[in-house]
Amino acid sequence: MKGKYSSEAIKQISGKRTTKATDIVKKCGGKIVAVYATMGDTDLLAITEFPSLNEAIKASIALNKALGISFSTVPAITVEDFDKLASGK
Repeated sequence: MKGKYSSEAIKQISGKRTTKATDIVKKCGGKIVAVYATMGDTDLLAITEFPSLNEAIKASIALNKALGISFSTVPAITVEDFDKLASGK
């Protein structure tokens, strides 16, 4: 998930908010593997796991509502799974 702070959200950066974000992801059925602060068009990059895209979208919406951080979801699969799909297996 790629996150972008609003001008208000950036003023409220804290460990408590990070914990709240983790709780929201768990409540939506997901797991945070890692989170990175980034520079450029994206402020945060969260490596997450969800049972399906639906849960990831629910988490994205809930995070935006609760934290003022706009997230976009980028589904990914392993290269090995991609190779299998590409070969028709």
